[in-house]
Amino acid sequence: MKIPTATLLLLLLLPLLHLHSHAIASVSSSSDKKHTYIIRVDRDAKPSIFPTHTHWYESTILSLSQTTATWPQGGPLIHTYSSVFHGFSARLTPSTAQALHSVPGIVAVIPERVRQLATTRSPRFLGLLSSPPSAILADSDFGSDLVIAVIDTGISPGHRSFADRGLGPVPTKWKGACVSGAGFPASSCNRKLVGARFFSGGYEATSGRMNESAEVRSPRDTDGHGTHTASIAAGRYVFPAATLGYARGVASGMAPKARLAAYKVCWTGGCFDSDILAAFDSAVSDGVDVVSLSVGGVVVPYYLDAIAIGAFSATEAGIFVSASAGNGGPGGLTVTNVAPWVATVGAGSMDRDFPADVKLGDGRILPGVSVYGGPNLEPGKLYQLVYAGSGGGTSAADGYSSSLCLEGSLDPTLVKGKIVVCDRGVNPRAGKGEVVRKAGGIGMILANGVFDGEGLVADCHVIPATAVGAAAGDKLRKYIASAKPGSPPTGTILFRGTRLGVHPAPVVAAFSARGPNPQSPDILKPDLIAPGLNILAAWPRGVGPAGIPADTRHTEFNILSGTSMACPHVSGLVALLKAAHPAWTPAAIKSALMTTAYVRDNANGSIVDESTGSAAGVFDLGSGHVDPQRAMNPGLVYDISVLDYVNFLCNLNYTQQNIRTITRRPLNCNSARRAGHVGSLNYPSFGSSFMVDGGKEKFKAHFVRTVTSVSGAGVYKPVIMAPEGSTVKVEPMQLVFRRIGQKLSYVLRLEVDQPTAKMEPGSSTVKSGTVTWNDGRHYVSSPIVVTIQAPLG
Repeated sequence: MKIPTATLLLLLLLPLLHLHSHAIASVSSSSDKKHTYIIRVDRDAKPSIFPTHTHWYESTILSLSQTTATWPQGGPLIHTYSSVFHGFSARLTPSTAQALHSVPGIVAVIPERVRQLATTRSPRFLGLLSSPPSAILADSDFGSDLVIAVIDTGISPGHRSFADRGLGPVPTKWKGACVSGAGFPASSCNRKLVGARFFSGGYEATSGRMNESAEVRSPRDTDGHGTHTASIAAGRYVFPAATLGYARGVASGMAPKARLAAYKVCWTGGCFDSDILAAFDSAVSDGVDVVSLSVGGVVVPYYLDAIAIGAFSATEAGIFVSASAGNGGPGGLTVTNVAPWVATVGAGSMDRDFPADVKLGDGRILPGVSVYGGPNLEPGKLYQLVYAGSGGGTSAADGYSSSLCLEGSLDPTLVKGKIVVCDRGVNPRAGKGEVVRKAGGIGMILANGVFDGEGLVADCHVIPATAVGAAAGDKLRKYIASAKPGSPPTGTILFRGTRLGVHPAPVVAAFSARGPNPQSPDILKPDLIAPGLNILAAWPRGVGPAGIPADTRHTEFNILSGTSMACPHVSGLVALLKAAHPAWTPAAIKSALMTTAYVRDNANGSIVDESTGSAAGVFDLGSGHVDPQRAMNPGLVYDISVLDYVNFLCNLNYTQQNIRTITRRPLNCNSARRAGHVGSLNYPSFGSSFMVDGGKEKFKAHFVRTVTSVSGAGVYKPVIMAPEGSTVKVEPMQLVFRRIGQKLSYVLRLEVDQPTAKMEPGSSTVKSGTVTWNDGRHYVSSPIVVTIQAPLG
């Protein structure tokens, strides 16, 4: 009788397992997280029963591990070695690695140490080192088995960032589908991209049947935005990665082993609420853990906001929702996605940029940024400069149109062979370069206006081009205007590649939308900022990096900027936190991120606002810049239940019908309205607005907060930095925790002086401070925001 191979292997190894059962049991209490080990083996130790060394290696590991459920397809081995080194490498638990020491023929079991390459930056900037793995990566197993839903423009399957090599089976909780369609067969999904759907009913109901020669009826991404955001959240490690030679290194998302589910809701006509809500509906049913939504719009009451409604139900189901704050900055009141159950993410810079300076004929150098891959301008040559608004327009175009380099506004006879200066605004930045190219211009300088300030975005231009800030733009225009006849203004662009170690960093990106919260001013928004300026991530092969139809270049990665890029950074970090702390609620995770955020840059100064160069305020950066390492162990969290959110809605004076639209339940608001005010929500920040009344009495407010220990016993005391003109008191002045999960409450009392100077009608002043609870190991910080408003008249 022939004995099955698997049975024979087990019989051969049973005595060995029995002999070393005590050794295995002794380490079974250690972490079950897998790590990579390199195993050196005696070349002649292979038992003759095994046809090859590979069979022996696999059988030994499988038997010691006593499971096959978590091995990736193809077995447990990563590599086998037979030349300079005899043995193999594999992902093993520490207990299995320890047991291998006792197997005859095993010479050494060596923990892997990976040599560092230059990264595509945001993981390293956030402290997410792959080797040795940062605590948050190690404790979460790189986000393994968490599913992140990306509601966006779809995804590009087959990209290296979405490969499933080395991943275990699709989580059993996953109930989603891989919906096929044009350019997206059902086989497009794998153990990394576990699901994909598309929703176009709302779009087509409004805009008519889609033009399927321009976009595809499937989850496939023909825009690039969704592929980019998905890989920021959970892209695999990919090397080499670069865009047109820039930002060369290793690309990875925040949670490299998390699974992805793509929900395509955005089309050429926009992203429609009915489609977005359908995506939320499916995502909750499918079993996702995190929803990442880089979509924004106008701010309306929560009961009219499909995103707020969908996010409420997702939160109730234990799903974390992060959303982009919007790109309407630097003006105030521009923040979107402001519901308190949503993490609203603004954008900051990293310590990397792509300098491309303007050298003028008089020798001056004006700083700029660009991602341009060639062909370059002739080295050493100065080209004639022309400002499109005063000397480059067609006779039919007004100066405004030509200054912006709008389509058809430039006169080829005036710009041919020259570098054209175009004002920023209205049409796409890279699109202006295409207008210049079609008119015969040889290069472009994109100059900010006063409203844009000094905020710069490095674009993948189609011609030699760079972007300069408002101050440099003014100098450039004046230089061109002051040129004398016979001595034309000249200049060139110096492309300097990728620069690392930039100081100061981070800064708040100029485009990042700002508070205050238009719907609930006492709830601080944005909540925090994350990297969103010049971010390299995955890109579909069939879409040019400039994002305009004329760009036929192909690149596997692209560099984009926006709060759309900041949001998935937080989404991926949330997956890591949730994997490491599965019992934490969405509110607890958001609290951990907010209370550990930092407000000092890498030059040890206050984080600045890119648009002004001055210190950023709370309406610019919220609680601060995300710090994932500290968020892993925040000490205390401000948790919020669904009932707390219902009470919050009651205190907004919404009708019962309004509230039921959001919560899907009947309720009685009488007790909630007696209990407090909008600011009573157990939020990790404090905000209060006061209207000047001409009196001398101080303004007063109080807040009750409850904090939960997530780090065990500790005695916490507050450190208070009161807003200017305010007095802040906390009762009690000490919180003594004895165990994880214990809850204690405190009251923060705020007194604010009436302004002594007369305020302009309709004006307001904003002052901020902080309260930080600390036990000597944890620092749990919350902003305190005081807004004083003057009546309109």
